[in-house]
This record gives sequence, structure tokens and C-alpha cells, in this order.
Amino acid sequence: MARKTAVNAEQQAATTPGKLFVLDTNVLMHDPTCVYRFEEHDVFLPMMTLEELDNHKKGLSEIARNARQVTRTLDEIVNSVDGAIDQGIPLQGPSRKLASGRLFLQTEAIADGLPAGLPTAKVDNQILAVVIDLQRRHPERPVILVSKDINMRIKARVLGLSAQDYFNDKVLEDNDLLYTGMRELPPDFWEVYGQDIESRKKDGRTLYRLKGSFCAQLLVNQFLFQEGEKPLYAIVREISGSTAEIQTLTDYTHTKNNVWGITARNREQNFALNLLMNPEVDFVTLLGQAGTGKTLLTLAAGLTQVLEGRRYSEIIMTRVTVPVGEDIGFLPGTEEEKMGPWMGAVEDNLEVLNKSDDDAGDWGRAATRDLIRNRIKIKSLNFMRGRTFLNKFLIIDEAQNLTPKQMRTLITRAGPGTKVICLGNIAQIDTPYLTEGSSGLTYVVDRFKGWQHAGHITLQRGERSRLADYAAEVL
Repeated sequence: MARKTAVNAEQQAATTPGKLFVLDTNVLMHDPTCVYRFEEHDVFLPMMTLEELDNHKKGLSEIARNARQVTRTLDEIVNSVDGAIDQGIPLQGPSRKLASGRLFLQTEAIADGLPAGLPTAKVDNQILAVVIDLQRRHPERPVILVSKDINMRIKARVLGLSAQDYFNDKVLEDNDLLYTGMRELPPDFWEVYGQDIESRKKDGRTLYRLKGSFCAQLLVNQFLFQEGEKPLYAIVREISGSTAEIQTLTDYTHTKNNVWGITARNREQNFALNLLMNPEVDFVTLLGQAGTGKTLLTLAAGLTQVLEGRRYSEIIMTRVTVPVGEDIGFLPGTEEEKMGPWMGAVEDNLEVLNKSDDDAGDWGRAATRDLIRNRIKIKSLNFMRGRTFLNKFLIIDEAQNLTPKQMRTLITRAGPGTKVICLGNIAQIDTPYLTEGSSGLTYVVDRFKGWQHAGHITLQRGERSRLADYAAEVL
């Protein structure tokens, strides 16, 4: 009897129609492989979607490249069947078993089912008319519009249609779950784990070996702290099963450990400088709001290691010029001159760093300024493809406006001896179709956490002025 019931359940599941997802053009251009991301459900492409892809395929921008990639993917899918395509094309073969549903293309005109107030000439409204028609033809299955356009989703819901965002590109659903790079130790930490702790000295720092279930929750290069009468600031160096080794930090809040005249003003800045000054850490990500000191700390660490330590040959600074991937201008001037207006933040921080040496006098500061400018190169992202940087201190500013694909292109430019630093604020995204969850900066923070040669810290406090602090609170 139980076996018969199980067989009936399997048959019912096989005959129950899955969801039918209607894709907007912006979803295809955002993720060229999105037709393979809906597992056992079916995908429907309106004719106007194909028309818009055809209109966007020309050019050298990221959107144009994605449109061409989608076209090639669809061509591969259509060519995978010999017969008629009006019954749907199985996606299991072309997707290499990533998807088991079918792809439907609009093969016939539909009757206009839009309300009288909506103009039929608009592309978005024509796609909505397709969704209405599909819902009328298939009342037995959910028909869902998938779009990155918020207004499109609102209009769909006004018309009584199901609509949702494209979620497959998001690293995290909740941004509060994003890795911060630090962890506060519980108040009873020493009472619980103190008996099993082993300590030793190395290079002037103390190393502690911990044992217990707590160690399994830690990540390599994660910062640990405990405030109080005897504060502890440490970094996780090694994890092996239920044991972990943590090391105390260099105190960059003290003037004797200043970096190009700059000292850390708070706990997170101290953590950031420990990452920036560590030669074993090849990749650093710094998140934080405006005024938290991301650019200043990074430039100070870069100048110290380039001019004093001779660890790197020069600093390469780049940032996203929104819109990304477009020409930086046809006016006369070199690449650096054209990038100049976009690098105002660098100039502001260089003024601070140049004034830190009070004993040099005007002539000394002028000579230092010229020396600094010779060692800092400002480059455009447009010309990064195909390059390899050797022994460089590479700074990627405003990294929240990069897609995961663009971020991968930049980071893979790093050759031997190069350190890459990504700076950004995921709350200030200017690029269309990118959100806090799908930004390239969020992507690399999540993928690099726990790697022994990478570190991350989220800066919390602004350190600009009392005016800026008060404005951030009340405005």
C-alpha cells in the first residue's frame, strides 16, 4: 500500500506543470546564461525581447557583449532540435543538465489584452500583454514575469500579474549577513577557554593556540577583539579542526607605528592598517561609508611600502567612471589627464598626506609632492584587459559599481608581487542593474573570506569632522 502511494505521488509530481517564467530583456543582458538558471521550470521569451537584444548587440560596452552572448546561447539552444519549436525546446542538453525545463519562444501574434490606458507601442507594455495572454491560456500553472526593472514589476502587479526580481545573481539575500572581517569575543571567553590556551612569543607578538568548538566558527585572517580593562585585538592565523592560532596585532593607533604620518583613529582602522601593511596578504577589501578613511589609509600604506620599504615599484590607482566601459572622452589630453576629474578623492587625500611632514618646510613638501606624483599612476578600467601588473600596489576605488565579471577581469591582472586593494561602499551603487547583493564587491568579499592571503574589514566610524558626523546623524 505504501509503495502504491509513493508511485502515485511520483506520477502526480511528473504531471504537475511547473512554473512558466517570462524573461524581460534586462535579465538576459544582465546574465547571459539566465535561461539555464530556472531548474525544472519553463522559460518563455517574447518576440519583443529578441527585438531589444538585436538593438543592443552593437558596440563595445558590457551590455552589448552580453547581448551578443545571449544571442549565441539562444542559437545553440534552437539548433539543438530538428523539429518544430512551438512545443518548447528541452534545455537539459544545451545546459549540460543544469536545467530540466523547456524554452518557449513566441511563435504567433497575440490579441491585445492591455487596459485602454496603456499605449501598445511601448515595448514593456507589449511584454506585459504577452504575460496576460499566457496567464489566460495556462490557468493551471503560475506565470511569472522576471525583470530587473522595478517599474516594470510594479506595473505587472497593478495588472494583477506575478512579478519578481532576478535573484540568481545575488551573493547574499540579506546584506546584514555580509562578512565584516571581525568578531567580538564573548565576555566569558577567558573563563571558558583560558585553561586550554597555549601562548608563545614570535617577532615581538604573542600567539595564542585555542581549543574548542568556538574555533570551528572562525575564519583565517578574521579579526577578534574584546574591549574592557584588558582589551584584546588579534587576528586568526591558522585553523586546524577544533584548534586555532591567533596573533596579537601591531598597534597603529600609537604614533611610533605611524604610516606616512597617519595613525589609526579607531579599532577598525587599526585592523585595516594591519592588513594593508602585511606583505603576506595579497588581496584586501575595505568597505565603509564616506569619511571612514578607506582611501587615506590605503594611500598612506601604499606610499610607505613604495617609497620607504621599496616593496612595490609604484601605486596604480583606478576607479569606475560611470557608465562603466564607455569612452573616457575625446578631448585632448593623456589618459591620466582625462581621468583627473574622476580622481578628486585621491587629490584630497594626497594633500593630507603631504601636510603630515611638518619639519620638511615648503621646499621639502614640494619635492615630496613631486616624488609622490611620479610614483602614483592613474589608469582607466577601459585599458586593463590583457595587462599584467608586476610588483604593483593596485587600488580599485568605487569597486561597488563593478559586476562580478568585471571584478574577476581586474583581479586576474595581478602578477607576482602585486597587492590588490578594493575600496567601496555598497550603499552607493550607481550602475544600472546592480544591487547590494549582486555587486562585484559583495561577490569578492564573500568568495575570498577565509583565504590565508586575503583580508577584509568593514569600517564603521566616520573620521571627517564634527560637522560631517552631526550631518550624518540628523540629515
